[in-house]
Amino acid sequence: MKQTTILGNSSLLVNRLGLGCMGMSEFYGSFNEEESIKTLHKAIDLGVNFFDTADMYGSGANEKLIGKAFKGKWDKVVLATKFAVMRGPKGEWLGLNGQPEYIKKACEQSLSNLGTESIDLYYMHRQAPNVEIEVIVGAMADLVKQGKVKYIGLSEANAETIRRAHKIHPITALQTEYSLWSREPEQELFDVCKELGITFVSYSPLGRGFLTGAFKSRDDFEAGDYRLNNPRFTAEAIKKNNKFVEIIDQLANEKNVSKAQIALAWILSQNDEITAIPGTKKVHRLEENLGAFHVEFTDSELAIIQNSLPTETFGSRY
Repeated sequence: MKQTTILGNSSLLVNRLGLGCMGMSEFYGSFNEEESIKTLHKAIDLGVNFFDTADMYGSGANEKLIGKAFKGKWDKVVLATKFAVMRGPKGEWLGLNGQPEYIKKACEQSLSNLGTESIDLYYMHRQAPNVEIEVIVGAMADLVKQGKVKYIGLSEANAETIRRAHKIHPITALQTEYSLWSREPEQELFDVCKELGITFVSYSPLGRGFLTGAFKSRDDFEAGDYRLNNPRFTAEAIKKNNKFVEIIDQLANEKNVSKAQIALAWILSQNDEITAIPGTKKVHRLEENLGAFHVEFTDSELAIIQNSLPTETFGSRY
């Protein structure tokens, strides 16, 4: 299986399995800085060079962690971060902002947090409802002209928004949730990305951990875990969505690989350019995820997956 790809219209060669860093600072239970840095360093040793963060993860703490881990190593890293979701000093949610002046300030803060002079890939995390996409992308394009950002991307944007944005400045990557239980991008977004030469980046490719079979009930989560408030992780949803895990588990047993490797290999099999950014805080999970590169599917196996999966996932994504 092809392990690297060029991101969109850029010159950035990335490993098709990157590393999502959000959980190292917030949302998914407890975290340990020393362990996270060890995992980040091990990722580089294993050939991973595509890392994903955002200014809102830990209210800046995640960017600072990455800056600490990658100091002196930026030549080995392609880093993506994001703006738009405002957080207060205590982590409170303050809404979305897409005003050009805010985008400029957010970029400066991210550069400071990371301790670097330029961001490889800068995403609009979500579109502020009161600001036209042309205005937002225009401000992002200015950052490219200033050398503070190399390439720009969008997250969770629809087809029309992507087309409008791409007319203002080339969009390099589209990051959207995509996995065996979140397949909405297949309906329209894949075609738009192919047409415009945009790389599709799958986030939560393991269904926030659910598709690995790690969560049989709500008792399996640490107190304060964000997923306990997610509609797909109610007791009823966990029970009904376990059908996905059963299908993955059957194939994993037949191939003598892990469920995570099946779920990730399936994403990578969709086309040769798609990338995924599974998140983990632990080295052994990182190593397990990268084993997905060695999983190959026959056409009949892909057809079995296609025909066996439930037509709907119980519970909305957010």
